[in-house]
Amino acid sequence: MSAPSTTTATATARHRVRVTGNPDGPVLLLVHGFGSDQGAWSRVLPVLATDHRVVLLDQAGAGGFDPAAYDRQRYSTLDGYADDLVAVCEELDLRDVVAVGHSVSSMVVARAALAAPDRFRQLVMLAPSARYTDDPATGYDGGFSPEDVEEVLASLDHNYLAWTAATAPMIMGTPDRPELGEEFTESFRRLHPGTARDFARATFLTDSRELLERVGTPAVVLQCRGDALAPESAVREVAARLPHARLVPLAATGHCPHVSAPEETAAAVLAHLPARA
Repeated sequence: MSAPSTTTATATARHRVRVTGNPDGPVLLLVHGFGSDQGAWSRVLPVLATDHRVVLLDQAGAGGFDPAAYDRQRYSTLDGYADDLVAVCEELDLRDVVAVGHSVSSMVVARAALAAPDRFRQLVMLAPSARYTDDPATGYDGGFSPEDVEEVLASLDHNYLAWTAATAPMIMGTPDRPELGEEFTESFRRLHPGTARDFARATFLTDSRELLERVGTPAVVLQCRGDALAPESAVREVAARLPHARLVPLAATGHCPHVSAPEETAAAVLAHLPARA
């Protein structure tokens, strides 16, 4: 899956875009994180779709994404994923969009808002981190030392199935509900290992801290407890770096509250949406 794309499919076809909910409601664009696809939003979707026009998609390499459209060079950085979001918004002529990004996709939606600020009204960042690697020079705690990141990427390269079995439950962060960790493991295993490795590298080797300072779109940052992937200090830094952000702590634990605590997560999203024009 390394050859550049020659497909002429539309953006909505490439990303298996699905639009549901109230066709006349404000637009919510839900962007899943690494290791999942648009199905990750299934538990919050019934609540969010009641009054909103909800747009879902599968990012490159995930779910129903067209494998013929995969280009390793394009997806070696988070900019490629952000360009996809802008293309979907342009194709559907979406405006005043509230983009909800989970995990690393919080940085993807930030990039999309920078690229096309006229399309986005607000960002919602769920369990975000701008940099997953520690930065001793600034005292920044990203949750992983450079050696940790090297080990994670090497393990992913060496034995993808073993890596998913060990990593997915840790990311989910709900040891009292092992079925959720198993569900996330299966989600990882539906990804093509090659595309997963590309996304992992783009995720763990990117520093978005300074980029956030240029994002003029208002943002809501939702923070979980006991998040192994996004420490509380890292999430707070995301909110501090954004010029117009509100930090909202959740009672949910782990890194995937839209899966483990869908009622609280959906309520938090709806409670902090901009007033309807």
